[in-house]
Amino acid sequence: MDYILLLIGFILLIKGADFFVEGSASLAKYLKVPSVIIGLTIVAIGTSLPEAAVSISAGIAGSNEIAVSNIVGSNIFNTLVVVGVCALIKPFTADSQIVKRDLPVNFLVTVVLFFFVIDGILLRWEGLVLLCGIAVYLFAMVRSALKNRTEEEIEEISLSKSGIYIILGLAAVVFGGDTVVDSASAIAASLGLSETLIGLTIVAIGTSLPELVTSIVASRKGESGLALGNAIGSNIFNILFILGMSSSIRPITVAAENITDTVVLIGVCILMLLFGRFGKQVGRSKGFVMVALYAAYTFYIIMR
Repeated sequence: MDYILLLIGFILLIKGADFFVEGSASLAKYLKVPSVIIGLTIVAIGTSLPEAAVSISAGIAGSNEIAVSNIVGSNIFNTLVVVGVCALIKPFTADSQIVKRDLPVNFLVTVVLFFFVIDGILLRWEGLVLLCGIAVYLFAMVRSALKNRTEEEIEEISLSKSGIYIILGLAAVVFGGDTVVDSASAIAASLGLSETLIGLTIVAIGTSLPELVTSIVASRKGESGLALGNAIGSNIFNILFILGMSSSIRPITVAAENITDTVVLIGVCILMLLFGRFGKQVGRSKGFVMVALYAAYTFYIIMR
């Protein structure tokens, strides 16, 4: 029964995020916001709702290892698999704004997270600092959007329908996230597996599927700015808002394995910075390296 509930939870997460993104993106079109800004904000936040629902629910329930490992695992998946698969499908040129601004921000917030968790606990005041960080980041994105407003073709979806999509999508994501936490914890206990392993693999990959699907679709349509912005924006949102909110609700005890995985995430951020700085073209060879690294990382966390 737990496996069925886990599947139902993931379906609700994915479809709920899909409705939320469609409604939110359509609404953003009316505001004439560039696609790269949509990717970094509206779409990134929408596709990160599964992680938000899972980690915040886990924090409230006291399943702290899932809360942290889900975010770290999701960010590693977003960078290596989401960006890597997009490059394998259709090579793209990294947007200059993302390379100069968002990739360094992504690296910086990951380093800050490492120093916050190195003592084995993410405290309330540290969570509040992270929440202040997302407020500053979103303010910067809004300013950028206002300065770079452009004419965009508006999707054929009414404002009222957009609102319904947003509300229903959010409800499905919240309920699905709660279901995933409960069923994943039960499965981990029955199999004798640690919540850290479940969070880094099944839950992290499952909650990152919206990012993967959204970025693949965007990449195939030539919207490389939205595809890369979605992945990087989701990473920033995951750490600053989701872990910030989770630890503000209840301090999170961090396992030694999670600290190690955070170091791995820093390495992944450095790799992405190098790919962006030296040759902005993200081709199939780079995509293959990213996916291969994720396969090696998955083997490592299963064997440890």
